[in-house]
Amino acid sequence: MSAAQQDIRRSVIAGSWYPGAEAPLRAMVQGFLAQADEADLPCAPVGLIVPHAGYVYSGQVAAHAYRQVAGREVERVVVISPVHRMYAGRYAVTRSAYYETPLGLVEVDAEMVAALAGLVEVNRVGRDNEHSLEIQLPFLQQVLPAAKLLPIMMGAQDLLSCQRLAEAVSQVVAGRKALLVASTDLSHFHTQDGANQLDQVFIRDVEAFAPERLMQHLATGETEACGGGPVATVMLAAKRLGAQQARIVKYATSGDVTGDQSNVVGYAAGVLF
Repeated sequence: MSAAQQDIRRSVIAGSWYPGAEAPLRAMVQGFLAQADEADLPCAPVGLIVPHAGYVYSGQVAAHAYRQVAGREVERVVVISPVHRMYAGRYAVTRSAYYETPLGLVEVDAEMVAALAGLVEVNRVGRDNEHSLEIQLPFLQQVLPAAKLLPIMMGAQDLLSCQRLAEAVSQVVAGRKALLVASTDLSHFHTQDGANQLDQVFIRDVEAFAPERLMQHLATGETEACGGGPVATVMLAAKRLGAQQARIVKYATSGDVTGDQSNVVGYAAGVLF
C-alpha cells in the first residue's frame, strides 16, 4: 500500500502556528536555520531540548537546536512532548502510520512503537490535537529528511513516569543512529525579568545535567516548563546512551520578538552530548 493510502495524522496547526503551504514554510525554516550558529561541540548530539510555540515566537530559538544536527547521520528520531488539551494516559502514541505537514509525510516507525509498547503501557490514540509534537516536524523534515519517527506524548510528568519512559526509550534506540528530542516551553506569562529569573534555574539544572533536581525545582515552582517531564526523560535516557554534558545554545522570550516584555513566555534550545 502506498504512503498516500496509509492512515495519516493530518496537521492541526498548519496555517496558524506555522505557514500552511510548502514554499513559505520551507523558506521560514531555512531562514531560521541560516541565522542559527553551529556550536563547537566535541561530539555528535544525543538529544535536543526545543521550544514548541508558534514559529514567529520561538522558531529562531528552535533553529539553534536543530542547526546542531543538520546533515548528521540519524535514522530515527524520538520526539517526546507534553499533552496540553486531551486525555492521553501516561504515555500516548498516534495510531497513524504517518504525520503530515505542508512539507510532506513523516513515517512513524512501527517497529519502534511496538518495541516501546512491549516495555511500557502505551495508549494508541486516533485524531489528536497536540501541537507540541507536530511543531517539531518541519524542522526535522528539513535537517533530517530521511529519519523515521517515534512520537511520544506524555500525559503524566511525575519523576517515576520520566524514569520508566527513559529506561524504555534507551532500550528501544540502543545501537541505532538515533536522536532524542524534548519539546518544551519555559516560564509562562511573567515579566521579562521574572521570566529570566525562573528560566535561569531551568538552564542551570540542564547544564548541570541534573534531571532529578530539575523535577524538584519544577515541583516547588522555582522554575517552570510545560514540558518538564519530556526534558527530564530525554536527559535520563541520554545519560543511559552515554551523554555526559548539556549546553543551552540559545535562550530568548516572546518579549524579545514582540517588544512587549510585560507578559512573556520563555524558550530555550539545548543540546545533550
